[in-house]
Amino acid sequence: MKRLMPSIPLSLAVLVLWLLLVADFSPGQVAIGAILGLLLPWLAGMLEPERANFGRTIAILQLTRRVLWDMLLSNIEVARRILGPERALTPGFVWVPLELTNIHGITALASIITLTPGTVSAELAADRRHLLVHCFNLKDPEAQVAEIKARYETLLKEIFP
Repeated sequence: MKRLMPSIPLSLAVLVLWLLLVADFSPGQVAIGAILGLLLPWLAGMLEPERANFGRTIAILQLTRRVLWDMLLSNIEVARRILGPERALTPGFVWVPLELTNIHGITALASIITLTPGTVSAELAADRRHLLVHCFNLKDPEAQVAEIKARYETLLKEIFP
């Protein structure tokens, strides 16, 4: 059943979306929507190169708490720096070497970095071994890399083994 219909909620969503788009609830349109609801998730599943497998689920809660706390502190720090003298800012780029190999974990790390005020993920190396990060205030590149790896990558490695 999983091969035929990889995601029942997604199949139902495609059916409902189709019916809403055509604004016609005739049996023919329901049949077309049902066919699309079966085909589209199945085709999309074939395109997905890697499945997300989760490891330690308690790490998800730890990471969520950590990210929310860091976002709060970063908002305060960025506001303080913006209101301060411009010459005190030291923006810059830093390459973060990655131990993560799972693309879902790398994507989560890049998203966390971008969601945290003051940092933006700029590029992932073609070999997926380095992530380029722009920092609003980069005083010590080695310390910044160590902080990203310690605070986020360690937990992401537990979540996405």
